[in-house]
Amino acid sequence: MLWMIASDIHGSNYYASRLMEKFEERKADRLILLGDLLYHGPRNDLPRDYAPKKVAALLNAHADKILTVRGNCEAEVDQMMLDFPALGDYAYLYLDGATIYASHGHHASESAPPPIKNGEILLCGHTHIPKCAQHDGFVYMNPGSVSIPKDGSAHSFMTFENGVFRWENLETGDVYMEYAL
Repeated sequence: MLWMIASDIHGSNYYASRLMEKFEERKADRLILLGDLLYHGPRNDLPRDYAPKKVAALLNAHADKILTVRGNCEAEVDQMMLDFPALGDYAYLYLDGATIYASHGHHASESAPPPIKNGEILLCGHTHIPKCAQHDGFVYMNPGSVSIPKDGSAHSFMTFENGVFRWENLETGDVYMEYAL
């Protein structure tokens, strides 16, 4: 089973289209979105090809395969545009024997983890910086940002298949980091 994981689309039709092309090409089973889907937020510049209505339509075409959590830029009006739930603050996922606490990262985060059990994974977006870090008791993972990467990182997303997480450059397809369960 192949899952794709992405965060921080921020209304960019260009990068959302690229992400959904990869999703379709690979015939992924699920798309996990870690929030900040449609709105760019007041702290960010407009991303390339800012078109929230088009992004909503792209995502809605795959509503049955999307699981998402609320980001700090989501509002109830965004939910009115989406055909899948987008306002949950967190989700627990169980993949290949691993328990994953998925959150946007503006509340539960690497520096302020939620109460999770030893060995679990904390999966967040929000920082726009890809990362995988082993902490005392949990592993923190961040796919980076689809449309507004920070700290010199690439436009990126993650995949999970056969017990391995991979971080990929959205534009080149290069895998630049891996973590095996």
